Amino acid sequence: MDRDLRPYAQDGVAAAVLAALLVAGTLVPGAPNNPARVGVIGYLLLVGGCAAVTGRRAAPVAAMAVATACMIGYALVVFPEAAPTLPVLITVYSAASAGRRVWALSASVVYLGAALLRELADLGARTPREVLDQIGLLVGWFVAANVAGIVSRQRRAYLRQAEQRAAEAERTREEVALRRAGEERLRIARELHDSLTHSISIIKVQAGVAVHLARKRGEEVPAALLAIQDASADAMRELRATLEVLREPGEEDGGAQDRAGRIGELVERARSAGVPATLAVTGTPRPLPPEVDLAAYRIVQEALTNVARHAGPASASVHVGYQPDALVVRVEDDGRGANGPPEAAHEPGVGLTGMRERVSALGGRIQTGPGVEGGFRVHAELPLPVREGAA
Repeated sequence: MDRDLRPYAQDGVAAAVLAALLVAGTLVPGAPNNPARVGVIGYLLLVGGCAAVTGRRAAPVAAMAVATACMIGYALVVFPEAAPTLPVLITVYSAASAGRRVWALSASVVYLGAALLRELADLGARTPREVLDQIGLLVGWFVAANVAGIVSRQRRAYLRQAEQRAAEAERTREEVALRRAGEERLRIARELHDSLTHSISIIKVQAGVAVHLARKRGEEVPAALLAIQDASADAMRELRATLEVLREPGEEDGGAQDRAGRIGELVERARSAGVPATLAVTGTPRPLPPEVDLAAYRIVQEALTNVARHAGPASASVHVGYQPDALVVRVEDDGRGANGPPEAAHEPGVGLTGMRERVSALGGRIQTGPGVEGGFRVHAELPLPVREGAA
């Protein structure tokens, strides 16, 4: 059942149960309000007053008016008792809870006035003390119904305000956190720009001048110098992209496309730096999601950098495999990385940690460690969406 309709269904059940109890009370042997005394009209008024409870949420004033009229009519036809007052009390509470205080108070006064008149008309059968006790009991019940309705409304209003304050406080905390994060990004961007950009620019300019002078003198340009020139240019591009991301949060790739297709450039650069490297691509290359494309590029970049820095004289092989549901990236070398100090082999640096974080963020798997025949091995599997028609 729909949650929006559940309260109305509950009211309907409550009204049916209330009507059944009140009608059953007239059928008990020896009851003062027996079927002969109630009559058909009395039962119709009794059931009608109980049925009004069903509409106490949708139309509280109308439901209260119907219940009050039916119960006053019942009091005129049959001697009133406390039990038939329940439908009026319920609807008065609902009206007060809905903010219809004046209507709830008016209905209470009208019903109490009618009950008092009916009691006074039957004063010969009851003592004044009994009449006062009966009316006093009814007054207490109606006061309680009105007060309970008002308190219930105020409590709901308080809870709504508390929820709004909590939501506002949460929004404020998020805004403060975002503002602080933005300020920190700008600070980091300024530091990177003021320090690294200047240094890399000098390296790029000096390498370019050296290459130019060598060619001007007719000398062969050393491969290492060309590698420095290319690496510094790439470093400047990467740094600018990083600064753009820091200043304008967005995709980490800064709009770069098909980085996986540029892995061959990384292999060529490794060769220029003196690391014999090969590249093998299996499967059918296809456009990759930006985050997978960037992760594959960074993994190969970091792995080849580690080979050049830590493996010593070594060769490296790079394998990129396009599978239906994954992109496999594997970089292996035959250097001395596995023969270093034992403690160093088990303490990943920043680069390996960054690899794992990238792969984990994509829900993939990565293995790093000594190769079967020595050297070092990086094996990553990055999940891909399955193409339509793929086996």
